[in-house]
Amino acid sequence: MLPSRAVAQDGTVLTLGTVQARSAADRELSARSVFTSVDIIGGDLLQQQKVDHSWELLMNAPGVQVTQFKMGTDAGRFSFRGFNGEGRINAVKLLIDGIPSNDNAGGMPYLDAVFPLDISAMEIVRGTNDARYGLHAIAGDVNVLTRQGGNDGQLSVTVGSFGTRDVQLAKGFETGAWSQNYFVGWRGADGERDHADGTQRSFAGKWFYTDPEDRWRAGLSSRYYKNAALEAGYLSYPEVQANPNQSPAYARDDRSERETVQTALHADGALGSAGHWNAKAYQNSYRNQRWVTFTAGGAQQERFNDESQRGLILTTTWRPNTALAEVVLDAGVDGQWQDNTAARERQATLRDWDFDLDTRGAYVQAVIRPVDALKIVPAYRLDHIDGDFRAVAAGTRAPVYDYGLIRQPKLSISYALGSHTTAYANWGRTFQIGSGNGAYRTQPGNLSASINEGWETGLTWAPVQGLQTRLAYWEQRASDEVATILGVNGSVGSNEVGNVGKTLRRGWDAQLTWQASAAWRAWASYSRQKAVIQIPDPGAPQTRGRQIENVPNWLATAGVEYTPTPAWTFSTWGNGQGDYFVERTNTLGRYGGYALLNLSASYRLDARNSLALQLKNATDRFYVYAWYDSGSSGYSPGDGRALYLSWTREL
Repeated sequence: MLPSRAVAQDGTVLTLGTVQARSAADRELSARSVFTSVDIIGGDLLQQQKVDHSWELLMNAPGVQVTQFKMGTDAGRFSFRGFNGEGRINAVKLLIDGIPSNDNAGGMPYLDAVFPLDISAMEIVRGTNDARYGLHAIAGDVNVLTRQGGNDGQLSVTVGSFGTRDVQLAKGFETGAWSQNYFVGWRGADGERDHADGTQRSFAGKWFYTDPEDRWRAGLSSRYYKNAALEAGYLSYPEVQANPNQSPAYARDDRSERETVQTALHADGALGSAGHWNAKAYQNSYRNQRWVTFTAGGAQQERFNDESQRGLILTTTWRPNTALAEVVLDAGVDGQWQDNTAARERQATLRDWDFDLDTRGAYVQAVIRPVDALKIVPAYRLDHIDGDFRAVAAGTRAPVYDYGLIRQPKLSISYALGSHTTAYANWGRTFQIGSGNGAYRTQPGNLSASINEGWETGLTWAPVQGLQTRLAYWEQRASDEVATILGVNGSVGSNEVGNVGKTLRRGWDAQLTWQASAAWRAWASYSRQKAVIQIPDPGAPQTRGRQIENVPNWLATAGVEYTPTPAWTFSTWGNGQGDYFVERTNTLGRYGGYALLNLSASYRLDARNSLALQLKNATDRFYVYAWYDSGSSGYSPGDGRALYLSWTREL
């Protein structure tokens, strides 16, 4: 995964690869206006990757931790800033073309619907100072941008290890004011482990009309995805060491099915000569049915989720003429209405819930540049939560906690120390509420939202053309963090969210991208992080000063690409992370560390056809994902050495 072009530094943003201009890019403030650790990865890097699931595309993103369950439809997710991907706390706001795409708990089931060939860019914003988003944006946000407009297209066919078959087709049609984009994807694989077969299907379409005088634009987008997969099951550590490809007998009937649909209306336009507006209305639906047995002594559970989300987002941007070097005012309102059903049963019903969660938010921010070298971005966001919870089996109801108005001030500053160096700092607040029944007053008393307060300071340096670097230090504190109690082998009581306590996360990041010449390019990143419980829940005093589970202390990526001729390209890249504790007393050992090496070679047969070979985990490194919960533990091995052959045709 190598940048084909290193783009000149924009504020505090580091850009890898080529990012295509979008027709309405100037009609709303983008991630480039957020002065924090922002990375934009171009589609040319993402489209060439061989992955089973799209969250794997972030394995080489700086400072991002990817958690690999490798279990049916619940195969993995990503996280950053000292939060893990276990599902206890989902701290990243996911958007697809600006449409919120988390489930009720903050998970990311909609991401798998976007196959690599359909992605034009990913915007990764780490930190607490982005005012555009509220719920789930605890540590930052990621916006996945898909192809739009143009008359280009690609067909990609891949075969390889573990019975992999992958076909992706993306095609755009643009005539005058009308543009259409279509995507079809099919992916089948047997999996390296026994009982791990899966088949994924995706279809997407976009239809847009642009006013010939470019005063407004409107469109419709829709995306459908289905995944049916077997689950190989978790192993004990001796089992995974003895034979990582095996599937335990108790998991022989485990399987899962997932279906997602996203439909959205988009509109944007001009407000006079200095302003723009943008509107989105959307509906998301998510159904997941899973039959799973976590341990040999546990019963098989049937877990069923059926969620529906309707939302509206309105933003305006105004660039007035002033005596200052630059002033941009940005404001927005958004609302989301969730209708959720969750059931968990097999031998006995453990939960049967029907609950609504409504969120409404508003923000205002300004980009003020009093002189050419200085930019100041003050911002303020408000969120309000409402909803109703019904425990169907018990026949009881509960209102959402009275969180009140959740106030989130933010401030960012950027100063150009010279033509090649920029210093920046930011501070901001985000918030967390419980997921599932944890957001509702099922017990006496009231809870406030947990406030996350974070700051960052950093320096970017681009001394020569093609070289970009960034060094940053950050901290983030939570006032009263809560986490979902997974309860893998049975009932966990009436309240399935538990108190973690007051927490502190901190770390530093170093990044570099270098386009050394037309033939050579390289990049590297290294992140240190630590997540500590400062003041624990009174019921768990032994966790004071301990590290939060499943958070490695370091993350790293690196790679080099060499293009000796226009036809040939050779790449080597790798990523790694340190071991992590599996529970909060830090007494049961550390697992999960790895360092993986990947190799690729591509050859352009002619102007339209090319072949590529990718060798992933070239050293056949053994590594595992590990979890611990309520006295039980499990291990899922990562994939071993794998070879893939791809043919791509430009359309």
